[in-house]
Amino acid sequence: MEQSAQQARQLDHLSSAPAPDRSPFAAFGMPGFGGQPPAAPPEPRPILELDGEEREDELDALSDWVDDFFLPVYGAEVTTAAPWCLQWQEHDDVVAWLHALWLAYQQHKEPDAGLAGMFVWHRDFLTHAVAAIRAPGGPLSACMTSPDRPAHRLLPGPPPSARTETASAAQPAGSAELDDSAS
Repeated sequence: MEQSAQQARQLDHLSSAPAPDRSPFAAFGMPGFGGQPPAAPPEPRPILELDGEEREDELDALSDWVDDFFLPVYGAEVTTAAPWCLQWQEHDDVVAWLHALWLAYQQHKEPDAGLAGMFVWHRDFLTHAVAAIRAPGGPLSACMTSPDRPAHRLLPGPPPSARTETASAAQPAGSAELDDSAS
């Protein structure tokens, strides 16, 4: 009788579902087998929102992609119709365009982008970004327009809006510090 009772307890134990934390697959993080689902990769952030070392690291990686892949393949000749700047990293708008282009490239070269992934990248991202960056009146128009005459100049942007200037002028000196400490 005792042996039958022990076998019954053993069968009950084996037929019951294991506790999630006691699954033999938990150590491998297998979802559906009691393990924790894998952590999602961090969402990419626009490079202009990054600061300090994080921005420098991202700019270094972007520069490698631009110098080693983008320019040799898509650089084309430098002309007045398609200017370039050897110091493009100092043009925030160009950095923003190229970073967005690079992020899209990384996404569209992955297998889950499908067979047309790179075509979509060329059609929807590359063509538009290059046209904006290298336009005759674009952000690099005051820079190198001939390989024989390297040049770099940051064009001044528009002044602040009248509303911003009015608010700054109306605020008494020292009150900005008070406003900042109150928030």
